[in-house]
Amino acid sequence: MDSLFQKQVHKPLADKMRPQHLDEFFGQEKAVGATSPLRRMIERDNLQSILFYGPPGTGKTTLAQVIAQMTGDKFIAINAVSSGVPELRKLIAKAQEDRLGGTRTIVFIDEIHRFNKAQQDVLLPYVENGTIVLIGATTENPFFEINSPLLSRMKIIRLEKLTTEHISGIIKRALTNKEVGYGEKNITISPEALEILSDFAGGDARTSLNLLEQAEFMLEDGKTEIDTDVLKEILGTAMQRYDKKGDAHYDIVSAFIKSMRGSDADAALHYLARMIEGGEDLRFIARRIVICAAEDVGTADPMALVVANAAAQASDFVGFPEAQIILSEAVCYIAKAPKSNSCCVGIFDARADVRNINCGSVPKHLRDAHYPGAKALGHGIGYKYPHDFVGGYVKQQYLPDEIVDKKYYQPKKIGAEKKYLED
Repeated sequence: MDSLFQKQVHKPLADKMRPQHLDEFFGQEKAVGATSPLRRMIERDNLQSILFYGPPGTGKTTLAQVIAQMTGDKFIAINAVSSGVPELRKLIAKAQEDRLGGTRTIVFIDEIHRFNKAQQDVLLPYVENGTIVLIGATTENPFFEINSPLLSRMKIIRLEKLTTEHISGIIKRALTNKEVGYGEKNITISPEALEILSDFAGGDARTSLNLLEQAEFMLEDGKTEIDTDVLKEILGTAMQRYDKKGDAHYDIVSAFIKSMRGSDADAALHYLARMIEGGEDLRFIARRIVICAAEDVGTADPMALVVANAAAQASDFVGFPEAQIILSEAVCYIAKAPKSNSCCVGIFDARADVRNINCGSVPKHLRDAHYPGAKALGHGIGYKYPHDFVGGYVKQQYLPDEIVDKKYYQPKKIGAEKKYLED
């Protein structure tokens, strides 16, 4: 069949479908909605430097381009991976010239977290004096990756991971868009295929559109509907976890967690293998292991959480295929570890009390006494400093009077937790 994109094969569908206005963004109402601070800044032409922080495919780059288009400012985009200090100084010099002529320059830096301290420091004075309006984009926690002085001069806007409903909406919008060809050719997608594609994209709009475009290319002559058979051609073995006729994705995840909780290492490895073969996201698997270590092993073996967290970091560092060995080690350790949910039950009970009953005030001897006038209020008076006593322990009241006899953490006679029963 003739490709729908034969006139513009060089331009991916994801680029063709980029929103041109803030109203076209799916799933980012909080960031760009009618009453959002960002929209007000743009509409009042009072733009300040911004940092977009969020997962891939949430619209960080697109949003920067829309802002430049709406404000009419000069827009320069660079990538932190391929740009250095000389390039930064060159574009800043040009921005200074343009500023004298009354033109404001927006500098967009994708993956800004990859800039080292020296590169970030180059930007600081020009952001501060308004030579440039800096828009950065990062998938990493900015408080760890961006220098504090630069970060303090930027407004942080978090873009949330898109839901499957948002992704479905984006796909439907593409299918009815005549400008990209689908509307004219009457290309459709079956409800089951739409659900699978939306789920598989993992909240990434770009991924969903790239997959949709691949599916269109796989259609046989005369066929206009994208169904599950077409998706199997492009997703391969990854379709296993979304095969509605077989094991559902979340059933496998559930069985994986319950097998670790039930101390069956063989079953846990089996379901781990299914997730890996099904193309499951490495971090998704690692998070389930970490949660199980905390929720189901707890203080019966405190090392379980250490092992799980180390496995999550190490597997993310090395990636597949080697990560499967690291994950399997953590799974076997947790499966064979003694089990206790005492900590899990404890925090649930404590939160229930905080929500539902009068828990009283913090006892006066425990209140902050490090400010003038605290002692006059009785704060800190009578507090016994444990390190002043033999063994670093002294009995005193810590819970408020109203719940003084509450017992939230109730250790079991299991593993390392047994020793806490003696306290």
